[in-house]
Amino acid sequence: MSLTYRWFENLTAVVGEIAPDSITSRTIYQDEALKVIVFGFAAGQCLSEHTASMPATIQILSGEGTVSMGGETHEVKAGAWFHMDAQLPHSVNAATPLTMLLIMVKAQRQAST
Repeated sequence: MSLTYRWFENLTAVVGEIAPDSITSRTIYQDEALKVIVFGFAAGQCLSEHTASMPATIQILSGEGTVSMGGETHEVKAGAWFHMDAQLPHSVNAATPLTMLLIMVKAQRQAST
């Protein structure tokens, strides 16, 4: 069996130049257990409140803004990290150009007995 891996020298570079008034996303990895997406937000852009069907983590890679989780708002900058359960309302607002890593954990099927 051959083992593989993925490596990115600079995740913030994955989204490239972020156009004004836009949000860019790039799926960098996906398998049966995970989906990993890098987002780039132009200053002033917002991912409005929504929920996800699976647990997820968010890590702020660069920039500053606010992240709301379950009704609580947090000022964030590079290094901030969140884990959220499925169905938790959340939103992201970029005060400056902001890059974010999102890791979605797909539901695992239980083996039948």
